[in-house]
Amino acid sequence: MSCVKYWILLLALTIACALPFTAQADSVSIFTADSHHSTQAIIKAGDLPHQAQNTLALIKRGGPFSHPEKDGTVFGNREGRLPHKPRGYYREYTVPTPGVRGRGARRIVAGSCGEFYYTDDHYTTFRRILE
Repeated sequence: MSCVKYWILLLALTIACALPFTAQADSVSIFTADSHHSTQAIIKAGDLPHQAQNTLALIKRGGPFSHPEKDGTVFGNREGRLPHKPRGYYREYTVPTPGVRGRGARRIVAGSCGEFYYTDDHYTTFRRILE
């Protein structure tokens, strides 16, 4: 291998190895069923709607929840929109929507390891919540 080819290969490998570490926390990608990749949109907890901030606090306290028959139940992730985990890993919670009867479309999904995801379109897209 010529010296030039060696240096080009070394440079390419260095760049390829560095790329995963250059991702920013404010990623604009949204994790959906059609995009089976690991990048997700991020939302800071302080940027959530007020009702979602309250729901997040309730989850951490263990309730009480506005829909006790549904809040805290297993979220199956059947569409694969969140990272694949064993059944029972995710739990879903209702985020109240002003002016909407019933549960509305907004939810927080909690993972067993303490991660939280917010959806405002009934599970079509998720944003990971950063605290």
